[in-house]
Amino acid sequence: MGVLFIICANWFNLYPAKIFRSSIDIVIETLNTYNLLEDSDFQKQVYEDLVKSLVFLGIALFALALIKGVFTFFMRYTIIMVSRFIEFDLKNDIYNHYQQLDTSFYKENKTGDIMNRIGDDVSKVRMYLGPSIMYLINLIVLFTLVITTMVSINAELSVYILLPLPIMSIAIYYVSRLINIKSERVQKQLSKIFSLSQETFSGIRVIKAYNKSNATIENFNLEAENYRSTAMSLVKTESLFHPVILFLPVLSTLITIYIGGLEVIKGSITYGNIGEFVIYINLLTWPVASLGWVTSLIQRAIASQKRINEFLKTTPKITNTCTKETAIQGLIEFKNVQFVYPESGIEALSDISFKINPGETLAIVGKTGSGKSTIVQLLNRLYDCSSGTILIDHTPIQKINLDNLRNQTGCVPQEVFLFSDTIANNISFGTFGNESKSNQKEIEWAANQAAVHHNIKGFTKGYETVVGERGITLSGGQKQRVSIARALLKNPNILIFDDCLSAVDTETEEKILKNLKEIMIDKTTILVSHRISSIKHADHIIMIEDGRIIEEGTHDELCAVNGKYKNLYQKQLIEE
Repeated sequence: MGVLFIICANWFNLYPAKIFRSSIDIVIETLNTYNLLEDSDFQKQVYEDLVKSLVFLGIALFALALIKGVFTFFMRYTIIMVSRFIEFDLKNDIYNHYQQLDTSFYKENKTGDIMNRIGDDVSKVRMYLGPSIMYLINLIVLFTLVITTMVSINAELSVYILLPLPIMSIAIYYVSRLINIKSERVQKQLSKIFSLSQETFSGIRVIKAYNKSNATIENFNLEAENYRSTAMSLVKTESLFHPVILFLPVLSTLITIYIGGLEVIKGSITYGNIGEFVIYINLLTWPVASLGWVTSLIQRAIASQKRINEFLKTTPKITNTCTKETAIQGLIEFKNVQFVYPESGIEALSDISFKINPGETLAIVGKTGSGKSTIVQLLNRLYDCSSGTILIDHTPIQKINLDNLRNQTGCVPQEVFLFSDTIANNISFGTFGNESKSNQKEIEWAANQAAVHHNIKGFTKGYETVVGERGITLSGGQKQRVSIARALLKNPNILIFDDCLSAVDTETEEKILKNLKEIMIDKTTILVSHRISSIKHADHIIMIEDGRIIEEGTHDELCAVNGKYKNLYQKQLIEE
């Protein structure tokens, strides 16, 4: 429809030139007749006829301008509107694809770069799909109509007028190649600025604490300076178009007047035809002048779509291979599991084997970096093990419905993340989208179990208090307890607590653990901690060091061994 409206708008755009030609010819002929009829009674009649003709032609011009305006409106409305719809779909496609990608993707790519591709890159593609295509089709249609009309009037004059076009085409070809290369550089540098900004805002407390604001500003200014120089280089290249393109109508007008004058002397065309040709040249001025801008948009869109495709073609390493609904009972077994992080190549786990029956509690203890959290990530299938087997209810974890597995697992991660939302919505996050969304009573129950209810009630707005980005307005202990409440409210069959009481004082920890004992009776629970007081009541304890199990058993059995577990326990008792 947009193309049809472009053709109609340009079709009516030709008629004003023809009316202008008729006006000039009528005026010249009338003046000649008027002069011949000097001192005659017919002079007045000739003058009145001229006025009537010009008034009629003026009305015709106004009507044509109105019709052309209507078609131009619909032309822009259809094509630009469609480009907005495509932008909407493309952003949704990219966002949905981001949701499918696994943890390693987000470790390998910076947040700023990810945001830039869904924001600035998509906008540049939309500019191609909207204005760029519209002006390009408009140029083709207008050129076809204008040149056909000009050739039908006088082919020789048309050839002379169109002589500058090949020169311009060659110039555009070479300059557009430079624009494409420089556009990619600009986009890459813009991604760096986005990443640096995002990282700065996220770590603003650390920057302030270490008094590094000036150093951060200098670093940003350096990257901004690089962006400016890269962008200015692109602008300079783009500006090469304008002298060439704007010179074209001037040169063509001079040729029209000179060659057209010779043709008038020969009698092959009229004076009105010269004026008509000048209008045709002016009609082509803006489309030709916009060609440089359109070429720039196309080259930028190519660079942006190339960057978008890099992410859209990224396939998730973790895929859901089972669509069958699976009920998770909670039996977990690791058999000779080894894991190497794909991003760094570091071996995090080696020959890990253990078994947890439904309803039992497994505790994992060890130093920082020993591999405790890696086990948790493998259980959530954020990664797949490099070798060995992980079984859930005697079935390899890769053959379990991934949605069911994660829906039936309540995980409190080591690094707590809260959304910039109300405390109530953060606690009930795990039940969003469920048929029976949690009510206030259930939310308060979960908060009570996590020993955070009294803290929340102390806030002015209570559960409707909006926490800052990443929960920045809450203390470390409060964030951990809100995260525990979130996992408990989900009521899963598997509970995982990954060192989630590190920021909580001993008294509050004991209260939470007491509440958890009752909740964990019929649930498979994994407790990860470096604090033995948190895990000594577990059914089975494994101690990990350098990715290997060095000791395992109950608390009493491990204390009787006189090994590293007992040594760590005694040290912690002395500290307490």
